[in-house]
Amino acid sequence: MQRTIGIILLVIGLIATLLTGIQAMQDSETFSLFGLDIGVSSANWTPLIISVAVLIIGIVMMRSGKK
Repeated sequence: MQRTIGIILLVIGLIATLLTGIQAMQDSETFSLFGLDIGVSSANWTPLIISVAVLIIGIVMMRSGKK
């Protein structure tokens, strides 16, 4: 049971990490200063951090679950 929940959390965390990561990258802006491209992020990083945490919890639960 724990292994199944771990796999579900792993999949949900992976999908959410990809989606929130893409969104965070789109919310970033760059500008040029003295020939250098400087990136400024206006993204909300909280959803990405939560998604990665769910992914890690899923991996831990999947590995610790009985086979």
